[in-house]
Amino acid sequence: FFFPVVTTQRLFINNRAIHPISYPIIFAIDDRIAKLITMTMKLPLYLIRTPLLVRALLTSLAFARVHAFLHQLETSIKKTIPSHQGGSIQSLPDVRAAVIVPGFLTGKSDFQAMAKSLNNMGIPTVVVPMPHWHWLPCLGGRSIRPMLERIDFTVRHLASVAGDLKDFEKVAIESLDKSLEDSMMDAGLQSSDDPQLLIPDFSYTLKDCYEDCLNNPGADEVDSCPLEIPRGSFSEASKPMGKIALIGHSAGGWICRAYLSKRNYGCKNYQGRQLVHSLITLGSPHCTAPGPAFNGVEWVNKEQFDIPSEVRALAVGGTGYNGGSSGLLTEHSYAFCCEHGLNGNGTIYDGDGVTPIHSSLGMKEFVPHAETLILDDVGHFCWSDVLGGEAFAPDLARYHKEGRPWYGDDHIIEKWVSWL
Repeated sequence: FFFPVVTTQRLFINNRAIHPISYPIIFAIDDRIAKLITMTMKLPLYLIRTPLLVRALLTSLAFARVHAFLHQLETSIKKTIPSHQGGSIQSLPDVRAAVIVPGFLTGKSDFQAMAKSLNNMGIPTVVVPMPHWHWLPCLGGRSIRPMLERIDFTVRHLASVAGDLKDFEKVAIESLDKSLEDSMMDAGLQSSDDPQLLIPDFSYTLKDCYEDCLNNPGADEVDSCPLEIPRGSFSEASKPMGKIALIGHSAGGWICRAYLSKRNYGCKNYQGRQLVHSLITLGSPHCTAPGPAFNGVEWVNKEQFDIPSEVRALAVGGTGYNGGSSGLLTEHSYAFCCEHGLNGNGTIYDGDGVTPIHSSLGMKEFVPHAETLILDDVGHFCWSDVLGGEAFAPDLARYHKEGRPWYGDDHIIEKWVSWL
């Protein structure tokens, strides 16, 4: 009884429709089956033949309906899948606008003040719109493709509204939904002051996070092209209008390098360098070290990236936090980032309290055209301003509370943003 169905499906796929010639074939096969049943069970032939003929006809019609549906779905998918080519990418102008990529286990809320400072300095800036818990699937040195999806989403949406800087405020107002603008006016806010409103939210639920935690592969597996695609619903941006800058803090810095890579990461090439003209990394660990947490860093360091005409690069590192006198977190973090890992001696290094200075500037080894900037007495993060900072890094939080600056303080931003 299955053979007619298989025959129908084969004819149907090859011809992209149920060809009339399939009907007599099916009926003939069913007729033979009917006669065999009649001989075996001693039943009248018409009692067997009629249901089988009806079944064969219904089978053919059913496959025709299924084929029509699948063909329609295939056509729809082809229309909706973004090509990510973006038209004439080479002719896109460089725009003095930026996307901030938060560091490990941090989120948008931690960098809104930095973005606001950059906006006040005349550089429209947005933060990748993600909370802290979106990092969970990447714990344990696993694939950072979930982060790459968020970076790509943000870059493309900002690039799609990026025109000449003098027109940015006009573009922002025209791009905002009128009801949203009215509600902001009622709250006493100017919509054009916050480019973040130009970046739509994406859908990512706790269930999505749970499934990503279960299925996200290890960072050492990304070259084998795993089939797992990160969960979440990311709206497609319109055609890019300009190239923007990336500002990556801590782990966000080397992840930006993966976004700019020409290689596939987990079956996907993000072609980030087509939409980015400059990269600034702030306290990012660029040097390879032992342990699965550095598998991603090792992956980006396999590629020599020396095409300054495509993407300029600046590695920024802070000093003033000696590994032997800045608390246990600093000592262990320095050892963690160095060639011997946690078995090494973190007290011999200097840095920003989390990343030793040689690692912060280490991008130069793999991106030879990159420039470097050392900031004296500058810390890694605004520890005393975030929930749990004093518990996680008591010494560093105390230093910050006493007034020692970090990369995101206004007078420190002025030292590295002038490079843009």
